Amino acid sequence: LRNTWILTEKIMWAIFKDNNEYNEKSIIGFGAFTVMVLFAFADVATGLMGKDLVINDVVYNSFLFTTLGSFGIAGAEKVLKK
Repeated sequence: LRNTWILTEKIMWAIFKDNNEYNEKSIIGFGAFTVMVLFAFADVATGLMGKDLVINDVVYNSFLFTTLGSFGIAGAEKVLKK
């Protein structure tokens, strides 16, 4: 378990280096998209129970803009790099 933790910690810090194989913008975009999908499932689940799920528009829009911005910048970098 300790070796797994050390390996995970090394990988985590490697993400923040300039030379790595991870696209940080895509990771952030995927995380924000995952939260939006969880909001959608929670909204459907509470709707089936007959209750309203109140999500502040500012919170939801911040995840929306983060997703669109992250994937948009990552896509533009990929296209313009060629």
